[in-house]
Amino acid sequence: MRIVLQRVSKASVTVDDQITGSIQQGLLLLIGVEDADTLDDSEWLLRKILNMRIFADEEGKMNKSILDVQGELLLVSQFTLHASTKKGNRPSFIHAAAPEHANQLYNDFIEQAKSSGLKVETGIFGANMQVELINDGPVTILLDSKNKE
Repeated sequence: MRIVLQRVSKASVTVDDQITGSIQQGLLLLIGVEDADTLDDSEWLLRKILNMRIFADEEGKMNKSILDVQGELLLVSQFTLHASTKKGNRPSFIHAAAPEHANQLYNDFIEQAKSSGLKVETGIFGANMQVELINDGPVTILLDSKNKE
């Protein structure tokens, strides 16, 4: 699984002119699933994200996690995170998971996130979504469960 994590002061996702998810201070997570991903990938990423110290402490240093600040989560599926641009000018999505598998892991991730006690909002899997955000910092981090650096 690949996730683009963005620390936000607010974010929302809209489908067909209807807001499906909206948060204040927290994290916007763009989530891409590939064929080889399992529940273990999902659990590792969520644990990493919930404990990542990227929010400011009293001295302005990034020392607090989203759990520490009781931030909010906006989860948006995005298969294009698995685009391969090696050949030609049109991205290939051959490594992106089939919709059934991707939707299952995306929903599992949502349920795991909800069990954290934080407010969790979402987009709609497979829909054409418009995402608005104010990136705080900016802080943007790429995570890949197959490349655990």
